[in-house]
Amino acid sequence: MNRKTLAIALFAIAVVAGNLVAATEARINGHVTDAVTKKPVANATVRFQATERRTIDQTFKADANGKYEVMMLDGTIPYMITWSAPGYQPFQEKVKLKIGGEMLLKDVELQPAGAAPVAAAGTKADSSVTAYNEGAQLFNDGKVPEAIAKFKEVVKAKPDMIAAWEALARADLRQKDYAGAIESASKALELAPDETDMYAVQYEAYKATGDKAKAAEARKKLPADAASTFNDAVKLLNQGKDAEAEPLLKQSIAANDKFGQAYYELGMVYIRMGKMAEAKQNLLKYLELEPNGKDASTAKESLKYLQ
Repeated sequence: MNRKTLAIALFAIAVVAGNLVAATEARINGHVTDAVTKKPVANATVRFQATERRTIDQTFKADANGKYEVMMLDGTIPYMITWSAPGYQPFQEKVKLKIGGEMLLKDVELQPAGAAPVAAAGTKADSSVTAYNEGAQLFNDGKVPEAIAKFKEVVKAKPDMIAAWEALARADLRQKDYAGAIESASKALELAPDETDMYAVQYEAYKATGDKAKAAEARKKLPADAASTFNDAVKLLNQGKDAEAEPLLKQSIAANDKFGQAYYELGMVYIRMGKMAEAKQNLLKYLELEPNGKDASTAKESLKYLQ
């Protein structure tokens, strides 16, 4: 990096946005009990994992009475939650929390080790749920091909299991099986049209295959969550994690191509990466959308160095 580029990079670091979009907190609580005795399971652990838009892996402890209460800062994304305790089979479920301060109640019964597993408190388990949980664990461990095999096993045995089609779509996308990702996401949307995060999978897959028309069609159906994605990106920017923030800023723009601030931050990221052509393109787009925006003067000053 030459002196001019370094000067721009240092300048850009100083003006990273410090104000975040308001946090979308979510809360969940409940009790963990023994499925046989119905007594509390003391000191159980509750693990929250997320891989959509950002990576989160946090573990919390229930108290001696099996009660747990957790607040997650980002309630806009689904979490794979695992309840576990020594001497018990873990139970895992994908959960969408409720934002806006509303508490989600989730009681869970754990089966003693060696007993037949159950899908959830008060429900009878089946092999598909077990296979799905195994696939989710493989995916979280980075064993994507093995996870795909499990998810395919699930949808073959239980073709109406929406969560399995969603998981398969994301795993296929991760593995760059774009045709598979599109097919699985479409199936999930047939079963549950409100699972709009599948349009994001379709968008990324169609874009990767060069089908611009289908990508544009999928992008139009993306939920209006550009702000929450941008919020995630800014948190990473404030930690100096430009490489991790870059794809989130792109996703934010994909969800709302009129989101000027996302173009601005992406332009500054590219300055720090030394990608001057991309930086210029995004800063010009920001000024086109927000000629009098709060960062317009900084964008104009940066563009002087990019000529």
